[in-house]
This record gives sequence, C-alpha cells and structure tokens, in this order.
Amino acid sequence: MMQEARLIKKLLPILKIYPGAIAAIIILGFLTSLLEGLGISLFIPLLQSFIKSESLAIKDNQFINYFYQIFNNYSPNQRLLIIALCIFSSLVIKSSLAYGNSILSSWFNGQVGHRLRTGVFQQLLSVSYSFIESSDSGDLVNILCNETWQASEALATTLGLVTIICNIAVYIGILLLISWQLTLLVTILMLLISVINQTMTRQVKQLGKIAVEVNSILAKRMWEGLAGMKEIRAFAREDYEYEKFIAASNQVVKAFLKLDIVSGTVGPVSEILSLLVLLCILAIALLFHQAALPEILTFIFVLNRLQPLVIQLNSTRTGLISLTTAVEDVMSFLESADKPYIYSGNNPYQSINKGIYFESVSFQYYPEEAPALDDVTIFIPSGQTTAIVGPSGAGKSTMIALICRFYEVNSGEIYVDSYPLREINLTDWRNQIAIVSQDIYMFSATVLENIAYGRLDAKKDEIINAAKLANAHDFIQELPQGYHTKVGDRGLRLSGGQRQRIALARAIVRNPKILILDEATNALDSISENFIQEALNTLSHNRTVIIIAHRLSTIEQANQIIVLNSGKVVEQGNLQQLLKINGLFAQLYKLQHRQTNH
Repeated sequence: MMQEARLIKKLLPILKIYPGAIAAIIILGFLTSLLEGLGISLFIPLLQSFIKSESLAIKDNQFINYFYQIFNNYSPNQRLLIIALCIFSSLVIKSSLAYGNSILSSWFNGQVGHRLRTGVFQQLLSVSYSFIESSDSGDLVNILCNETWQASEALATTLGLVTIICNIAVYIGILLLISWQLTLLVTILMLLISVINQTMTRQVKQLGKIAVEVNSILAKRMWEGLAGMKEIRAFAREDYEYEKFIAASNQVVKAFLKLDIVSGTVGPVSEILSLLVLLCILAIALLFHQAALPEILTFIFVLNRLQPLVIQLNSTRTGLISLTTAVEDVMSFLESADKPYIYSGNNPYQSINKGIYFESVSFQYYPEEAPALDDVTIFIPSGQTTAIVGPSGAGKSTMIALICRFYEVNSGEIYVDSYPLREINLTDWRNQIAIVSQDIYMFSATVLENIAYGRLDAKKDEIINAAKLANAHDFIQELPQGYHTKVGDRGLRLSGGQRQRIALARAIVRNPKILILDEATNALDSISENFIQEALNTLSHNRTVIIIAHRLSTIEQANQIIVLNSGKVVEQGNLQQLLKINGLFAQLYKLQHRQTNH
C-alpha cells in the first residue's frame, strides 16, 4: 500500500480543488454499500420463512435475531411480502444512489481532467521560453495530450478504490455478524490469495513506466513527422521515417501487451483461488460449523459478492500503480519551484519618451556555451529607426528576444526611459510591440483570423487596409475564399513570401508603438520588397522601429545602425559614418553590392 499512499500524496493538490465533491462521492459510495448489505442481510429471514412458516426460530446470534424480531409478528404470507418489499426498496434506493454517484463521479473526473489540461497549458504559457526550448516537444505533447488523461484516470481510480474498500468493509461486517469463526478462516485464505497476487504484480509499476516512456517516444515521432514533413520529402526519407515510426509503434504495442499480460493474470488466478475458498467454506460450514441453511446460504452469497470485490481491489491497485509515472510527470510539470519564469513588473507602461537602453547586458542560453551577448551597451532612441546587423550568430535575434522579455538577462540591465524593463508590467509592454520574424508562424485558421491575431477587436476594413499596406491584399483576393480562405497547418497553403506579407499585415493592424522586423523582407522579391519598404517608411513616423536585416539595402534609411559580431557591439552610427569607418559593416555592404551588381 506504500505505492498507493505515495500516489495519493501526489494527487493531494488536485483532491483539494473539489473537497465537497470528493466527500459526497465517498459518502454516496458508503451508503450504497450499506444499503446493499442491508438488502442481502434480509435474505436470512426470507429464507427462514420458507423453511419455518409459522415463526422464525430464536438463535444465539443477536444480529440474526434482530431481523427475526422485526418480522416475527407477521403471518407467514405477510412476512414474505414485507421482506420482499424491503429487499426491493433497499435495491431501488441503492441503485438510485449508485446512479447519482456515477453521475457525480463523471462530472468530477471531467472537471479534474479539464483542470489538469488547462493547468499544463497555462504552465506552458507562463514558463520561461528557455524551458520550452530545452524540453523535448514530444514529451510536452505527451504530457498535455496523454498523461493528463492518465492522471485524471488515476484520481478516478483512487476514488473507485475507496468505494470498493467501503463495499468490502460492509460485506466483511455482515460476515462477522453471521459467523466470526468462518469469517476468520475466510480472511486467512483471502490474505494468502492477496500475497499470491502481490507476487504476480511486482513488475507492474516498472512495466507501466516503460509503457509511458515508449508512448512518449511515439508522440515525439508523430510530432517530428508532422513538423518535418517538407524536409522528409525533400530528402526522400519517407521510407526511413516510416521504419522509425513502425519501430516506435511496435515498442508501444509490446510494452502495453506485457503490461496487459501481467495485469490480466491477476483476475483469472484470483477467480480460481476464490472458488476453491468458497467450496472449502461450504464444506466446513456444513460438516463442522452446523449452521442453519439460511445463514449458510446468506454467508456464501455475501462471500460470493465479496470475492469479485477483492479481485477488483487487486486489479484496481495494479492499474493505479501503472498510472504512477503519468501522475508523477504531470504533477512534476505543474510544480513551479524548479522552473524559470519571466515575472511581470508592477509599473504600468504607457509610451516610450526617450528610448531603450542596454547597460552592460550579457546573456547566454546555456552555461556551457559562449555568451550570445557580451557586455552590450547601446541606446535605441524612441520614434526612430534602428537597424541591427552582423554575421549569423552575432546576437541580433537575441537582442530582440531580450527586448520582448522572452528571456531574462544574466547580467546588466535593460531600461525603458529610466525604468528597468523587468519592473514594467509585462502584458502592457508586449501589447505595444509587434514583431515580424523570419520564423513566421501561421495559425490553422483563415487569412482574416491570422491578420486579426495582431488585434482581436480589429474591424474588417482595418484588416484589409493593413493587408494593402503589406502588399498582401491582391494575392488574398485571388485565393479561393479570399480573406476567409483557410491557410492550412502552419500556413502550408501559402508561399513563404505570402506568409511573410500576412505576418507583416498582422503587425501593421496592431498599430504598435514598437515595430520589430526580424528579416521581415527576406522571402520577398524585389518588387514586393519595394512596396513594403514604402509602407514601412510611412509606418516609421512617430514610431520606434527596430530592424534586423541581412539585406543591407533595406536599412539604408535607418537613423542608426548597430553592428554586432560574436555578441559584442563593434560599430555604431548611420550609413555614411559606418562606410567612412571602413570596418565590418563596410565590408559586408561592399560585398553585397558586388554580388548584386554581378
């Protein structure tokens, strides 16, 4: 029982959510068991009435005599009718309570499953992005989709276990009241059966853990297969991925088959042993105990009802143990103490008056890696356009991630005007930022909904105007359902350039105070780029714009250019100043112009 106790301890935070419902389920389960026990006990005077029709015999057993005294004043025919009505009434009330309990349990299980799923999803939304990046996507999907269900099932199984124990307690109580000697013998034999069952199910927890692990691997294969479908086909790796998927699926089949084999042996073996116990009790009662036939028949009937419950108790415990790993994974994921978070500040954000200031900022993604940014000190003035350039891996996107507070700086400080960024309300801050990234994500929705994601209350004419500014309106009109065309998973029905223009329209409709363009025109042809550049020039007025670009022609009008290399600021100034320095920027600029002319 130690494993069950540890599991229940893990589930305690969930059990505290609906204490009233849990108490009601347990009480209803106990009352149901009590009424069933009462109905079964009434079979003693009922059977006795068939044997001795005039009066019920006086017994040494006070429990049996109590029922005899209740019905002894009635005539035999009345007695049979009244006892039958009492049995029927107890059965009706018991069934009604059991039905109500099942409805309440179903509601409770649904609520718990909902709370677990939403809790896990909220944790995904709240935890620092560094945690998401360092976690396996397949594991996260498995926890959200599979293990939350299994944890909910574990809680339902726990409450079912309590109900079974209540039933067993009632039945054992009736057996003791009928004959404590026979009950003691039954208990000893049942304990022996339980020991045999425990011996048979020692491997269940380990097999359950293996089953969860291989299921997680399969979820990972599913996720990677869907997400990497284009690369799989581009490299003609369909057969290779199919074989990997078959192998992962086979592992799941084998793991769950082993688990089912071990779990499945408990029932048949217990049933055979229980039948032997029943036959032994019948023989002993008739030969040595010399009990009356009604008591013996009732005792055997109760024992016959008790044995499936004992079998069910063992199989339920076995099933509960197999769910331990899933419960531990879900509850561990919901723990907040061991995870990084980006905490919101308390200062409301209204607008930038001066600008964004990086003061000796350093940041590294992992302790064992070189810093992505190393002692960076820069100033991004408000209402102007700042371009950030440099070779791949220089730290450009990291700067944007820190401005958006996807991560916390390791050292130094970022200020907005005179306030530390970490002290500003996070929602207020992000609500004033729009970012168009080189890694564009399209939701599996319509074009209209994807653009409106920038501002959920945007009117349709505002969305259309944003699409026109992003040079997206014309191609949207040519789609089968226009703005109501579904873009498919991750926007697969659109070209890269079309996705980029919709992403830009999403940023435009947001009407942000800070517009961030991370390679925003990378996938566009020269004509589309010119259109968007004109739109950006219009949008840039009275707005803080931050541009990351490899195409240096797109940043020629920037008020200032910051040049990064290996996480450090190596140059800073406008276009003419940087060309005059003849440093890294001038080399990159001349190289691109030479390639363009060529």
